[in-house]
Amino acid sequence: MRVALLTEGAPPYPQRGAGGWCERLAEGLPEHEFELYLLTGPQGLGGVERLSPVWRGARDLALRGRRPGGRPPGALRRRRYAGAYEQLVRALVLPAERAGFGPGLYRLAAVAGEDGSLPAFLASAHARRILERTWRLPGADTSAGQPLVRDVLVAADLLEQCLRPLSAPWYGTGPGGLGAADLCHVAGGGLAALPALVARQLHGVPFVVTEHGPHLREQYLGRPPRGEWAGHEPPYRWPVRALLLSFFRALTAETYRQAAVLTPGSEHDRQWQHRCGADPERTRVVYEGTPAVDRPAAGPEPAAPTLVWAGALEPGRDPELVLHALALVRADLPGARLALYGEEAAPGYRAHCAAVAERLGVAGAVDFAGRPRTLAEAWEAGTVAVFSALSQRRPGLLADAMLSGRAVVSTDVGVAREVVGPTGLLVPARDPRALAGACLALLRDEERRARLGLAGRLRAQERFAVEPVIGAFREIYLELVSQYPAFPVGGRGAEGGPVPRPFARPAEYWLADGRGAAAAQPAAPEPAVSQPAAPEPALSQPTASVPAAAGSAAPVPVRQSLVEAV
Repeated sequence: MRVALLTEGAPPYPQRGAGGWCERLAEGLPEHEFELYLLTGPQGLGGVERLSPVWRGARDLALRGRRPGGRPPGALRRRRYAGAYEQLVRALVLPAERAGFGPGLYRLAAVAGEDGSLPAFLASAHARRILERTWRLPGADTSAGQPLVRDVLVAADLLEQCLRPLSAPWYGTGPGGLGAADLCHVAGGGLAALPALVARQLHGVPFVVTEHGPHLREQYLGRPPRGEWAGHEPPYRWPVRALLLSFFRALTAETYRQAAVLTPGSEHDRQWQHRCGADPERTRVVYEGTPAVDRPAAGPEPAAPTLVWAGALEPGRDPELVLHALALVRADLPGARLALYGEEAAPGYRAHCAAVAERLGVAGAVDFAGRPRTLAEAWEAGTVAVFSALSQRRPGLLADAMLSGRAVVSTDVGVAREVVGPTGLLVPARDPRALAGACLALLRDEERRARLGLAGRLRAQERFAVEPVIGAFREIYLELVSQYPAFPVGGRGAEGGPVPRPFARPAEYWLADGRGAAAAQPAAPEPAVSQPAAPEPALSQPTASVPAAAGSAAPVPVRQSLVEAV
């Protein structure tokens, strides 16, 4: 089948797109034809890191930077754009009209598909006036702050960039069109889901959403766009931030409502999606596979008892907790040391941690090792791997430490309990005494360290191997195409007839001697030899004949089209 992979290929998400997970999926399912559709930064495909040769011919659309060229729409078409845009903006700022987001979005996409003038309209003064008038209506949700003129200008520019995928030249049933795909697979959620929603609305193409960390949660935490929006550096004023969060909240709800299957990367993510309105019946946890499962376990432990910590040096990772715990550990085990691997993510935070270590009297036992060449090198440098984050949102780093065979101590936050389970020690966040006690218990007991390290490695290999991920998506794809038309046209059958049902007849129906047909439909038996039906001009292909089987009266037609077989 033909699978359209939709993802954001620009930073900060290169690892979610062409460079990693998507590539492993395509290589693991060679029986399917994958085509990559990327939402990129201003540099286009040239700015995407680690773009594999597998993705030659990938289609891209620059979300940020200079808007696409084109003439603004005429007066009549401008009124249609204005009506759809106003409906969408009202759904964003008026709580009583939230249900209008989906209809407004699809109206805007339909008009944009007729002339391609959407970017020019969204950048026009007419669109800004609609936004300003609607945004200042009584009862509008502006997060307790009235939008200023500069807020209107910034928000109009951001909405134009957010809605730019609606004008992508990807819709239709021709070569390269999403309408000709059997299904769409959205990796990462967010704006990458917009083309899938439009293809679902226009052509009835089902889509799967895979989120290794829900996009909406990252928005609430202020992660994207991290300065990627051209000309505007976040954080924005409260009215602009409220409008953006309203847009992504509405987009997420519509995506979860329309998706055929949701595949979160952990049970923690699944709970978040359910709180945002996802249907539990259409949600399946599929862990993010990693090739690191084939990596050998770490070698011998260092001579001195060493705690190893890895991650970005920022308050959310809370390396200060490990420093306080080290001071308590050294009171009972003076030779203990700490290796901190990671780059500074908050300006001046490394110097702050060094000052904390100096104040606690452990500066000589702390090594700020910077960024390691590989994570395996970091884990090998320690006796026990320690995680102190206030919010462990993704399982990747924890799983990598477990794959090294080192025993793990982690704060009981986010996905930690789900990933570590009984193979490691979990302690409350911001509790240095509990963390120090868990570290001491492992540093003093070599046999327990070895037992937990081996159990953690086996658990990570079972949950995060690539093969189970590939098998899960192979099953999901086949299940979806068995429920949807092979070649949908606006979600209906040819000439307004019933929707085709692939696999509706058993394989025996197509036996050459015709016996399967009579067995498959006992209520209305068909003759042993049937004449080929008149070809349907839109969907059928010419038929060919094979020599008649022994005992047959005439040649039996060989079907050349899946739709005819349906």
